[in-house]
Amino acid sequence: MGLLLLLWACAAAAGAAAVGFGMDPDLQIDIITELDLVNTTLGVTQVLGLHNGSKAFLFQDIEREIHAAPHVSEKLIQLFRNKSEFTFLATLQQKASTSGVILSIRDLEHSYFELESSGLRDEIRYHYRFNGKSRTEVFPYRLADGQWHKIAVSLSASHLLLHVDCNRIYERIIDPPETNLTPESNLWLGQRNRKHGFFKGVIQDVKVIFIPNGYITQCPNLNRTCPTCSDFLSLVQGIMDLQELLAKMTAKLNYAETRLSQLEDCHCEKTCQVNGLIYRDKDSWVEDDHCRNCTCKSGAVECRRMSCPPLECPPDALPVHVENQCCKVCKAKCIYGGKMLAEGQRVLTKSCRECRNGVLVKVTETCPPLNCSEKDQVLPENQCCSVCRGHNFCAEGHKCGENSECKNWNTKATCECKSGYLSVQGDSTYCEDIDECAAKMHYCHANTVCVNLPGSYRCDCVPGYVRVDDFSCTAFCEEGCRYGGTCVAPNKCVCPSGFTGSHCETDIDECALKTHTCWNDSACVNLAGGFDCLCPSGPSCSGDCPHDGGFKRNGQVWTLREDRCSVCSCKDGRIFCRRTACDCENPSADLFCCPECDTRVTSQCLDQTGHKLYHSGDNWTYSCQQCRCLDGEVDCWPLLCPNLNCEYTAISEGECCPHCVSDPCLADNITYDIRKTCLDGYGITRLSGAVWTMVGSPCTTCKCKNGNVCCSVELECLNNN
Repeated sequence: MGLLLLLWACAAAAGAAAVGFGMDPDLQIDIITELDLVNTTLGVTQVLGLHNGSKAFLFQDIEREIHAAPHVSEKLIQLFRNKSEFTFLATLQQKASTSGVILSIRDLEHSYFELESSGLRDEIRYHYRFNGKSRTEVFPYRLADGQWHKIAVSLSASHLLLHVDCNRIYERIIDPPETNLTPESNLWLGQRNRKHGFFKGVIQDVKVIFIPNGYITQCPNLNRTCPTCSDFLSLVQGIMDLQELLAKMTAKLNYAETRLSQLEDCHCEKTCQVNGLIYRDKDSWVEDDHCRNCTCKSGAVECRRMSCPPLECPPDALPVHVENQCCKVCKAKCIYGGKMLAEGQRVLTKSCRECRNGVLVKVTETCPPLNCSEKDQVLPENQCCSVCRGHNFCAEGHKCGENSECKNWNTKATCECKSGYLSVQGDSTYCEDIDECAAKMHYCHANTVCVNLPGSYRCDCVPGYVRVDDFSCTAFCEEGCRYGGTCVAPNKCVCPSGFTGSHCETDIDECALKTHTCWNDSACVNLAGGFDCLCPSGPSCSGDCPHDGGFKRNGQVWTLREDRCSVCSCKDGRIFCRRTACDCENPSADLFCCPECDTRVTSQCLDQTGHKLYHSGDNWTYSCQQCRCLDGEVDCWPLLCPNLNCEYTAISEGECCPHCVSDPCLADNITYDIRKTCLDGYGITRLSGAVWTMVGSPCTTCKCKNGNVCCSVELECLNNN
């Protein structure tokens, strides 16, 4: 009776929970449905999702415009203004090591809610606004790993929750985000705007839900405070299963203890069991096919194929296979009508004849009836009975070794070696593994070790390196490289000026090393990444500054002759120069030095996208260039990058300046030399710069880089195949 009451109570609780999960459809926006991605073609392709039959969409790395229609934006704006709690939900598979915006709700200038995943820094970023200023919360987490993930970001006033794969990853108190969206606000999926922040990967099940703890709709189990009926019954069944398992394990343990007590005084020897026969350690035998010698070694069977000596038959004989023998033997051949026949082969004359010991012997063979027209009948090679076209010769028992496979032809069957294997002495019936590592037929890059496998190989990273793809590895620094350093070898960093150490962590003391430039009686004071000069006392410590062959007094201020917009001052023996401060309220302000004071419309500029207006004197960065608006014209110049003293360099995605790489396959600054060629998997010579698809792997693309074969796997191809 008590159990029935408990089950009834559980059923009632489950029913109440089901009612609790009901949700007003007006409080949610199904973004995939609202954006009508099924009918969108440019830049988006429908693919299979995480679950069977679910709809997902591949966002390709091209320009696209995936944003909401006006009526959807209007609904979104009203919900944000009227509700203080909401949750963003999505299921996604981001291309490894890429960065992109998952969802952005913004107007022309600002992001009110933007979720970005950076595979370059392994971060999830939440961009929002507070008191008219942009804010960003950074959550260290690797989302761009090529795997499926569920992500939920819940906001309630200043309380933020981040769930990934139904695990609470972060919980923070932040400044309350602005939810009073402007009428021009719009929702973008998979990008920040028309030109920037393109997400690369697959997205599905994207929703914005305006209820408390909306993540529960994605992960219902997170809301359970007591077990449901199903949980209770599963728990009872689990206990019963464990009890049964415990009883069986106890019986086995007792039996094992009995056996051990009997074997304490015995010498244990590992044996091998093959086809019902027991072989002792180091015993050898010949396999049934008479082609492999096998040995029992410590309980494991090791077999090697017999090596057949080169066979040179006399002119009147041909090499043939004989039953119960591994190697071919010479048998007398037959000749009929200028055609040579080997032992056992047949020819159809007026009757069927077979070659036996060099003589064509008449044999009686009754041919079975055929279920095909005469024009569809073919006569197999060295046979007397016709068969229907498309006959399966392999099914007749054509014998091929374990590393070869039978292939049907029009009039016969032959053996062909499997990929990664080579015929033995030209006979494809028996094939042996190709050691791609020893034969230099692999594509393993620098910092890897080639490991031969049966029919294939793999590239293992050497210690201190981590995998980039199937063929290459890169250096790994456990503690990272600080202050802008670059990891170039295991736990070895190239440090910027002013820093040193394996991780660029112990500052260079220019004062102790006497590498400073302090003069007169000034004292050197070490600083992080640099130094300073102080002038405490002394006859030559007047604080005056040498300048243009003369001296400027301590405290003197002057304007440079070669630059009317810069003002300099002398302080304690050091010269400091800066741009002249601009007072735009002063009607006599020099507009040449203070272009920001120029309010004329003709002096303003549009950025490269044509959507943002800059005033004269404004600066911004675009496409790895520093840009400035001056008197209505845009001037851009490349960002300054440090000089690198290395053979190969590469520019990482999302970065503007190159860094050193040791592997030429990772470099992007190579000048191709057509004299340095490569061999592909077919043995074809490829010129430097040539691109081809790897044999047997349609999603692997290889390129010849000055004698180095560089291969990589395309994630998009894998997803589509």
